[in-house]
Amino acid sequence: MRLILPVLAVLAFALPASAEVKVPQSQTEISLSFAPLVKEAAPAVVNIFANRVVQQSESPFAGNPMFEDLFRGFGLSRPRVQNSLGSGVIVSEDGIVVSNYHVVGMATEIRVVLTDRREFEADILLADRDSDLAILKINADTPLPHLDFRDSDQVEVGELALAIGNPFGIGQTVTSGIVSGLARSGTATGNARGYYLQTDAAINPGNSGGALIDVSGRLIGINTSILTRSGGSNGVGFAIPANLVARYVEQARAGNDSFTQAWAGIFGQAVDYSLAEGFGLSVPEGVVISSMHPASPFAEAGLALGDIVLSVDGQPVNSPPEMLFRMSVRPVGDTITVEYLSDGEVRKAEVALIEAPDTPPRDARVVQGGTLVGLAVANINPAVQSELNLPTALSEGVVVTDVSGPLARVGLRAGDVLLEINGEAIMSTADVEDVSDMRSRNWRIDGLRGGQRFSYRFRI
Repeated sequence: MRLILPVLAVLAFALPASAEVKVPQSQTEISLSFAPLVKEAAPAVVNIFANRVVQQSESPFAGNPMFEDLFRGFGLSRPRVQNSLGSGVIVSEDGIVVSNYHVVGMATEIRVVLTDRREFEADILLADRDSDLAILKINADTPLPHLDFRDSDQVEVGELALAIGNPFGIGQTVTSGIVSGLARSGTATGNARGYYLQTDAAINPGNSGGALIDVSGRLIGINTSILTRSGGSNGVGFAIPANLVARYVEQARAGNDSFTQAWAGIFGQAVDYSLAEGFGLSVPEGVVISSMHPASPFAEAGLALGDIVLSVDGQPVNSPPEMLFRMSVRPVGDTITVEYLSDGEVRKAEVALIEAPDTPPRDARVVQGGTLVGLAVANINPAVQSELNLPTALSEGVVVTDVSGPLARVGLRAGDVLLEINGEAIMSTADVEDVSDMRSRNWRIDGLRGGQRFSYRFRI
């Protein structure tokens, strides 16, 4: 494998038997060997084995080139145990372990194996699919080796970094490289609140959930994915920043089983070159607010449509995911300082970090009778918008939260916004129940999915 930095070439020399082994303290010491650093940090990186039960359909047409695609999904659904292998990082001596959601999410059994071969059963304290993070807890009789968090906002491109994990299940492996990029968004699985550290240290399948550390042995990120065309590491890997990981650990310790993040109530887009010209900017920067909920804390702070958010707490934001990340690393209840451009003038505002309000009442219902029996719906409000990732512009109406019973075959999905049923406007969940009792053989449901209008017609 090609070495990235020539100064890291192994130097062969004899050490006295009494030589002290310690963590490198200078660039000169680092150029000699990473061994002392790895010896101290590696015990905090663990292997994770997870089992989950999935439903698998067995079709009699499987393998038939003529009928396999035609009858895809046909057959009985049977449970099957699916195994996954990944890595994790111990971040406290009392057994808090961080890994990826895609490693342990929905698992029925999780086993954590330390470098000294001790094994522990683990419980999931908090898991979040969107960020691809999971916080686990193991119980040991003695304090466990662990890594300390580093302020990931202080990480710079060009810093040396080590990735530690269990690639391909072959055992703990260490790869070296540098931090090759910051503020990467939309390039890896999950959204990690939209912000990744990028490294050229080799990350392969099985490294997920492992540690990305600096030359002082501090955790700067949790390895989560790679950008590849072949399935192997091409030197572009991504890690979830330590500052966000620390926020998840904090909420897990507080007893949260899901991540609570601040609600912005706005939708924005990155300012590109053409937008910068239109706004009179010398260079493209910031996020322009294109839609805003009436209850948004940004509106309360004085921002308006067309304003450009330039920075949050002194950190520049050049994409919506970056802005979301900056809000996510601060607890709800805090206040952030936002610098923004309005009418050609740079201004500052203090924006309160709040949870998405659950008002007006969602009035969640499940239709109990009639043609739409089994359809679960809720009135749209900011909390519902956040839970179902609905566009900010949809501030009212009715959304599908679940579909069961005969209606499941029609094609409706959770997240669909209902506009009309059989020509009757749907403004509240009560309207859905009323329409369900309508006597008709021909039915039509109109709605929105992903911003696109759809229409389903069926006959009973």
